[in-house]
Amino acid sequence: MKILGISAYYHDSAAVIVSDGKIIAAAQEERFTRVKHDPSFPVNAVKFCLKQAGCSLSEIDALAFYDKPWLKFERLMMTYYVSAPKGVKSFINAAPVWMKEKLFLKKVILDELAEIEQFNKNNIRLLFPEHHLSHAASAYYPSPFADAAVLTIDGVGEWTTASICHAQGKDITVKKDLHFPHSVGLLYSAFTYYLGFKVNSGEYKLMGLAPYGNKNSSAVKEFKNKIVTELVDIKEDGSLHLNQKYFNYLTGDTMTRNKAFEKLFGLKKREPSDELLQIHCDMALAAQQVTEDIVLKMAAHAAQITGSKNICLAGGVALNCVSNAKLLESKLFENVWVCPASGDAGGALGAALAAHHIYFGNDKKELNSQDALNGAYLGTEYCDCQIEEMIKLQKANAEYLKDDKLFKAVASYIAEGKVVGWFSGKMEYGPRALGARSILGDARSETMQERMNVKIKFRESFRPFAPSVLEEKASEYFEMGAKSLPYMLVTAPVKESIRFALPDGYENLSVKDKLYYKRSSVPAVTHIDYSARVQTVSKETNPRYHALIEAFESITGCPVIINTSFNVRGEPIVNTPLDAYRCFMRTDMDILVIENFVFIKENQPKFADSAEWQREFVLD
Repeated sequence: MKILGISAYYHDSAAVIVSDGKIIAAAQEERFTRVKHDPSFPVNAVKFCLKQAGCSLSEIDALAFYDKPWLKFERLMMTYYVSAPKGVKSFINAAPVWMKEKLFLKKVILDELAEIEQFNKNNIRLLFPEHHLSHAASAYYPSPFADAAVLTIDGVGEWTTASICHAQGKDITVKKDLHFPHSVGLLYSAFTYYLGFKVNSGEYKLMGLAPYGNKNSSAVKEFKNKIVTELVDIKEDGSLHLNQKYFNYLTGDTMTRNKAFEKLFGLKKREPSDELLQIHCDMALAAQQVTEDIVLKMAAHAAQITGSKNICLAGGVALNCVSNAKLLESKLFENVWVCPASGDAGGALGAALAAHHIYFGNDKKELNSQDALNGAYLGTEYCDCQIEEMIKLQKANAEYLKDDKLFKAVASYIAEGKVVGWFSGKMEYGPRALGARSILGDARSETMQERMNVKIKFRESFRPFAPSVLEEKASEYFEMGAKSLPYMLVTAPVKESIRFALPDGYENLSVKDKLYYKRSSVPAVTHIDYSARVQTVSKETNPRYHALIEAFESITGCPVIINTSFNVRGEPIVNTPLDAYRCFMRTDMDILVIENFVFIKENQPKFADSAEWQREFVLD
């Protein structure tokens, strides 16, 4: 039985194919179109998934779409109705799109599929699980558990903004949910917007900025107090009520009512080009702390009403690594598993799995491994002949090295302070680069964070980089709350034994001045609060990446390297060898490795590329 899962028309469109319950392939449309967070129908991702499964559309037993458009339309209409006459302009803009496309989604989907290949439209079964059921299914079914609480939290699906489910065997039962307009995700996005970052992509910047806040300052305490007394009423079970006096997302085109926010907090909305001040960091920290408090209350209630010792998480808020770490530390559950594609792209996976287990009634198979996602390496891969074709077309210079020589050579380059673009095996599914499409550097370097941020990623200097560490050596460098953290979705403290003391008065320094103090023996991956967004690397799930880090350890004695996504700011992660070569040539990367081909920057011909390329990718 083959099921095609699709998410589309909001952001992060994706396609997944599942055969007899096994995940065969998964990919986001943005990787093919090179449009960040592409919301369009995932034509290219569907083609890829069909090819990987070796089947045509005529052989698909069902197509599962990740939400119910009619329920979304109901929410839209009810919102405008109760808010009238406010929002008339927004309604006039939105209504034609809904009437033309969203309400006739079955026809739209079938027409889009017909553009890929001809098939009998009467023979394909279309299924529409609810948005948060798709999230819950993406979290539970690939997990190693047969019984789990499932917590899903995002901005909004149809009506639901958060849900608690109890999953047992093949069944997922909704126990409790929270409805729009009251939403943890929308609260967090409101602060993302107010601090000058882009909603639906800049939330991770808010998370990265929060540790620069002074947790002992009166400003943080005052901000937090105003949030919980004026903005949001938080109940003991984690449910909440947002005071709409301060928000504008119901009928407007901004997240907050800026004058009301300014009056409440005494701080003007920050524009993207404005300097980041300590007061902005303090507000970010307050928002992060409130979010953590809410998530922990929800999780505690989930433990209470399900009685399960395991919990699975999905939805955009599940990408908040710091919140996940707090949950792990709380010991509310013995085991925590977070879907690596927790956002809307993961809805395609959940829709397909919900169809397989709930609609078709198939049992959840017992897993002998960590989970059913194969390390999230579910995307495209390229053979030597395809790489050689790109080399010829670009007139590039590359040397082919066998594995043993390759790992030693690349490890030596990293140890020398070189920055390496690493393209190996199947592309990752989800927002994190996990050693398949990564940019790598030496975590021991005091200058590497600044260099990689400014000269290679072209992004804000305050943003931290994640460490990739050999799974078997992780506990030597990080205070691990779990044996394995393969998906870069949980922060962990750097061990006391490798930390360096900070100078007196450090808390009073500017954001920029705080950044460049050496905080540990792996300073490039140690965030300002001594935390790190850890990725443990297993020999079983990614043997090549594991071998590379082993080679680096044999040279340096350190089993930790920097891992960041292979792209520049505003660009999707690279997909093809040509994407990788272009990114390499446009930046200050020193070395490019595509499978076993090694490209050295100074040996490449002049790259015929217009300076206009930077306008191609809208800054996020």
